[in-house]
Amino acid sequence: MLAPIALIKSTIDGMIARKFGRIVNITSHAVKAPVAMLALSNGARSGLTGFVAGLARSAAEHNVTVNNLLPGTFDTDRLRSNPAALARNSSRSLAEVTEEVRASNPSKRFGHPDEFGATCTFLCSAQASYITGQNILIDGGAYPGAF
Repeated sequence: MLAPIALIKSTIDGMIARKFGRIVNITSHAVKAPVAMLALSNGARSGLTGFVAGLARSAAEHNVTVNNLLPGTFDTDRLRSNPAALARNSSRSLAEVTEEVRASNPSKRFGHPDEFGATCTFLCSAQASYITGQNILIDGGAYPGAF
């Protein structure tokens, strides 16, 4: 574990020297609402979130930001594999399971990868210099909390 931490420290030191840097960690909506079947992953992602919060605050004065993107259900190959597995393990069709997952989101759709990319691009821009140490939830409104 020391090697990745040393690499992160070295990377941030370089960004601080340049007086500009952006780090965006892609974690998961499970940071805010743990998913039962991802128990080990939930813990690792929560640990990363805590680490990032401290790191972000120590680098902010040097125009270096560190944030987390917490994606929900996006129309990706991985998303399509989950309903396929659920359909195989039940008496329902793939179309039925996919529609059930889609309908459970307040937006009634899956996120588009370009929406995710645009959010990440913004966080990497000079215009996002006052956003740091944040967990940006991008899930179509699925998270039920206000905070």
